[in-house]
Amino acid sequence: MAVLGKTTRVIRSALLYLCLVLASAWGVLALYFSNLPSPALRLCLAIGFLVFAVAVWIKRRTPLMSVPFWAVFAAAVVWWVLIPPSHDRVWRPDHAVLPRAAVSGDVVKISGVRNFDYRSRSDFTPHYEERTFDLSHLTGIDFYISYWRPGAVAHTFLSFTFDNAPPLSISIEARREIHEGFDPLGSLFKQFELIYVVGDERDLVGSRANHRNETVYLYRLNTRPEDARRLLLIYLERINEIYDRPEFYHLLSNSCTINIIRYANAIGRTGGFDIRHFLNGWIDGYLYYSGRLNTSRPLDELRAQSQINDAARAAETAADFSAEIRKGVPPSIGNW
Repeated sequence: MAVLGKTTRVIRSALLYLCLVLASAWGVLALYFSNLPSPALRLCLAIGFLVFAVAVWIKRRTPLMSVPFWAVFAAAVVWWVLIPPSHDRVWRPDHAVLPRAAVSGDVVKISGVRNFDYRSRSDFTPHYEERTFDLSHLTGIDFYISYWRPGAVAHTFLSFTFDNAPPLSISIEARREIHEGFDPLGSLFKQFELIYVVGDERDLVGSRANHRNETVYLYRLNTRPEDARRLLLIYLERINEIYDRPEFYHLLSNSCTINIIRYANAIGRTGGFDIRHFLNGWIDGYLYYSGRLNTSRPLDELRAQSQINDAARAAETAADFSAEIRKGVPPSIGNW
C-alpha cells in the first residue's frame, strides 16, 4: 500500500507539473499575442509571466503554493477571451473588402467579388465587382490545392462551376492587416480575423500560380449539382454572417480545409476524422481514396495531370482563363 500511495503521489505531482508547464506556455503566448498596442509591453508581460511561472515551479512545496499562479493564469484567460474580433483595421488591399450575398430563389447576387489586375505579386490594380449567378445552372465543384512550399501544409479552396457563367472561387483565409504576414502560431491566439475571399479565377488562381510562385493543383470533384448548390448556400450564409459579425481565424478550428470538411459534413459527407484534414498538403490522397476524385487512373498520374501552373501562365491574358486551365485536367466521373 505504501508503494501504491507513493506512486499515486508521484503521478499526481507529475500531472500537476505538466498542467503548470502547459498553462505557462499558453499564458506566455496569449500575453505575447494579446491586443496591447505596444510590442515591447507585450514582450515584457510575457517574460514576466514566464519568470513568475518558473518561480512557482521551483518554490512550490504544497498544492496551496500554486494558487497565486492559477489566479494570474485565470486573469490572463479572461483577458484573452474578452479580446474581440474587428472589421475596423488597416487591411491589406487584397483583404480590404468583405463580400456580401443576396439570395432570391435561384438568383444569387454577390458584391465584393475580387478581380484584380496583377502585373506582379506586389504590383496590381484592385478591382471589386458585383456578379449575379443562377443556381439552376450550377454544375459542380472544383477543389484547389496551392503549395507555397512542398510538404504537408497547403492552402485549399473551392470553385463552383456553372454552365452559363465563369466559375466562382471562394477562398477561406486569414484576413491580414497591411503590415502582417501569416503566422501559424499567432493564428491560434486571435492574431487574424476571418475572411471569405470571393473572386474570379484569374485572380484567386492566377495570382497564386503566376505571381506568388505557388504550385497549384485543380481537382474536379465527383459532386451532384444539388449537393454543390447546398454547399454554395452554406458558403453564402457564412459570408453574410462574417459581414455582419467578425470572427477570428484559427488554424485548427476555423480555417480553409477544416471549414470545407465541416460544410461537407453538413450536406451529408460520410466518413470520420482524418489527419489529412489538418495536414492538408496530403488532402488529395484523402479525396482520392474516399472516392471523391477521378479514380480511373493512379493517384500519381492524376496528380501530375492536375497541376495547372503551365496552363495558368499560358492563359494569363487569355479571354477564357478558366476554360484554358481546365484543358487536360481529368474530369469528374460520378457523384459522392
